[in-house]
Amino acid sequence: MDKFVAFMEKHFIPVASKIGAQRHLVAIRDSFMVSMPLMILGALAVMINNLPIPGFQELMNSIFGGESWKGFGAAAWNGTFAILSVLIAFLLAYHLANGYRKDGVSAGVISLGSFFALGGALGMSSNGLFIAIIVGIISTEIFVRLSGNEKLIIKMPDGVPPAVAKAFASLLPAMITISAFALVAAIFAAFGVDDIVGSFYTVVQEPFMGLANSYPSALLLAFITPFLWFFGLHGANMVDPLMQTINAPAIEANVNAIAAGHSAPFIVNKPFFDSFVNLGGTGATLGLLLAIYLVGRKNKPYMVVTNLSIAPGVFNINEPTMFGLPIVLNPIMFIPFILTPMVLVSVAYFATSTSLVPAATVMPPWVTPPVIGGVLATKSIAGGVLAAVNLILSILIYLPFVKVATIQERRKEALDA
Repeated sequence: MDKFVAFMEKHFIPVASKIGAQRHLVAIRDSFMVSMPLMILGALAVMINNLPIPGFQELMNSIFGGESWKGFGAAAWNGTFAILSVLIAFLLAYHLANGYRKDGVSAGVISLGSFFALGGALGMSSNGLFIAIIVGIISTEIFVRLSGNEKLIIKMPDGVPPAVAKAFASLLPAMITISAFALVAAIFAAFGVDDIVGSFYTVVQEPFMGLANSYPSALLLAFITPFLWFFGLHGANMVDPLMQTINAPAIEANVNAIAAGHSAPFIVNKPFFDSFVNLGGTGATLGLLLAIYLVGRKNKPYMVVTNLSIAPGVFNINEPTMFGLPIVLNPIMFIPFILTPMVLVSVAYFATSTSLVPAATVMPPWVTPPVIGGVLATKSIAGGVLAAVNLILSILIYLPFVKVATIQERRKEALDA
């Protein structure tokens, strides 16, 4: 591993550092870091509402006389994940404008107005995240350039309060920027596209809907979900329609075939991915968190995020990891985040196809911890062993990249000292 780390230090870190220092990527990273506390609260709320402990749901329902106890978790979700795109639209513009030494608050407000002008009200959760990022960048670039034009600045007399003067200085740039996005929305509406966010997701989803139950399709699914996530798109939500389409028929066919004494015909289904591939969430990020505990203890930012993310991660909730480290647009984590699921899906597919492990015929709750989920999905200890093997593989894949990230962070600390 030392030779690999040395190679990465020489050839990869310089490139990754340049990419990571790019103005727009820095603004995106900082935006996700600010939203980290909300992501942790939302993750914990989801975890509590879906805790897969036998009898827990029934116990809580009996105590509260129904599912009213889930109201807190639902309300917490509404104040966190449900408005994630809105938060990022504002924060990204704020940080990007500050990088240009312009008024960050004005840029954030204009970005929000532009986001909603483009139909953001229909995509305020993570579904609209990609659109929010695009709007935040473009609206701020327009605002920065317009606010640098003296002819568009309304100057107030010296006695006017600074807040009022600043508001009027941004008036024309704000009106022009938001009007531009409103015009784009009107053009889309003229062509029958009223929901830009939903239509965007539909366009991205359609290529996956014709996939069949095969190793190439499993490999593609293992690649595309983290690939989309890396760029801020909720890959799991995009692929979910396909998984739901093939899931129920595949599980039913497997159950019927096994009952008839035949081998299960369908390997690829949702419990297959949940139990053997997405260990800790998309990208098998539980392996990443454990790798940080092993070789990344000297990376203080990573350790802070890991300590906060490990509990949700055990229950396959990895938004704190995605946005906290972050993994989104993190060049160092791009390779292992994409590679790990592809390796795990290959191991799980061939272990199942060669009958070393029974096919998944049961769908445990998606928050079932790794290894336990493997046992439940296959009704076999072999399923748990396969999940454990894949978890170890994920740790091994992430280890050198965590070490590289730690070296980079320590160099940064040395320069700042």
